[in-house]
Amino acid sequence: MRLTDGLRFALGTLSVIPVRVDRVDRQVAGQAMTLAPAVGLLLGTLAGLPLLLPAPPLLGAALALGLLALLTRGLHLDGLADLADGLGSGKPAGPALDIMKKSDIGPFGVLTLVLTLLVQAAALAATGFWALVTACVAGRLALTWACRSGVPAARPGGLGAMVAGTVRRPAAWLVTVAALLAAAGLGTLGTLNGLSPAGPPGAGLGLAGVIVAPVAALAGLGAALLLLGHAGRRLGGVTGDVLGALVETATATALVVCAILH
Repeated sequence: MRLTDGLRFALGTLSVIPVRVDRVDRQVAGQAMTLAPAVGLLLGTLAGLPLLLPAPPLLGAALALGLLALLTRGLHLDGLADLADGLGSGKPAGPALDIMKKSDIGPFGVLTLVLTLLVQAAALAATGFWALVTACVAGRLALTWACRSGVPAARPGGLGAMVAGTVRRPAAWLVTVAALLAAAGLGTLGTLNGLSPAGPPGAGLGLAGVIVAPVAALAGLGAALLLLGHAGRRLGGVTGDVLGALVETATATALVVCAILH
């Protein structure tokens, strides 16, 4: 199996970037979910471009989050809303999964979407480019861990069943180390280049940038794993909606930690 098979699958599944996917099976899916943080790095870099414009920080944050939603087809936001409706219903696994499959969005989903986007925008406006890229990497790292061996699918069909349990634990740990090193590099660049709207170059991060970004990435992963555990107990495993919700949860948490600590 070629590495490019997994990369194409990851790009085709997690973004709107046009790629030709020649092979689709669980082996390729596992490789794709292992490479997911690399896709997050690319998406964060592209989506963060509006933050470099000479515009008010909140406007730049809104534009960046909107671009990120376009680059991902809004699938992760949709998954977050669907999971909120399913869990918020208080129903057992079967009926909750049925609610999540519906095309409409209920009150729990709307409230969760609004609050999450508000938190993300406010935190991003206080930080900047480096924080968004870090958060996007953290969000896709959550996918790697959610698809590790031992995590079952909640139902037999769909994306969740395709990718569940496909990532080996050693690979997940290796990718985590790589993601944390990348986050440290992003924090360092944020310090050196002043990629923060708050003050002159480097004013928002200082030497702590190399620490803040990895801590934020770990916090995002931790929050996603907590949600994964809760969803697993309620639903019996992962679905595509659960995976999308994990991405948004990790992203929002990482941004908040960056805003608090920067």
